[in-house]
Amino acid sequence: MAHRYRCGECRFATRWTTESEVGDLAAAHYAETHPGLALGGVVEINQKNPNSLGCLPILGIALLLLVIVAACQR
Repeated sequence: MAHRYRCGECRFATRWTTESEVGDLAAAHYAETHPGLALGGVVEINQKNPNSLGCLPILGIALLLLVIVAACQR
């Protein structure tokens, strides 16, 4: 999973990265841009699997079954 921080005071957002790095980047942003304010904003979590093939395996299985059915009808 990847995490991204969005500032609560401005439009700043970090890149998608690890959870611990997001915390460090958020703290650095607030210290530099919003000194004296309490850390705010939201952390977004990207739960999509970047290595996923989507529905490609299901389509491949369906095509294979169609070929088998067509071959058995001869």
